[in-house]
Amino acid sequence: MRWLLALLCLPMTLVVHANTTATTEALNVDKVLVVKSERKLHLISRGQPFKSYRISLGKQPTGAKQREGDRRTPEGLYWIDWRKTSENYQLSLHISYPNARDQAKARDSGLSPGGMIMIHGTPVDEEYPEWFFHTLDWTEGCIAMQNSDMREVWKLVKDGTLIEIRP
Repeated sequence: MRWLLALLCLPMTLVVHANTTATTEALNVDKVLVVKSERKLHLISRGQPFKSYRISLGKQPTGAKQREGDRRTPEGLYWIDWRKTSENYQLSLHISYPNARDQAKARDSGLSPGGMIMIHGTPVDEEYPEWFFHTLDWTEGCIAMQNSDMREVWKLVKDGTLIEIRP
């Protein structure tokens, strides 16, 4: 009788293993796409978006970052180049801004391009709950997400992943 039960369970085990393997492969993030006008961050795998998140941007969200302190979020192609935990913003992924083009523009204008652009979570603040930040563009140029979303992105996005930030 036990052999019959084992025989019946074997096909189910193979199906579950195949689905788990397919799901794991699908979660290989090739690219992060940020569309500023939509306030969305999309995770791309094999050329297809498979997960999207609501984001907040810099306090001056229109236009590309031009200089340090302009409160704009950059636009262009960059890399997720390192990560850290933060007391203020939970988890954060560093974006390789400024790239060579950004540096040349700033140099031609005689300005500093700035730096330390991150994808990060929302502050834990007793005066302002997390939902308060979720509906505003409040950063100094970074890309902010709800902390639960940031934990998920932190796990899925590896250092060295391409990030494209579009207007």
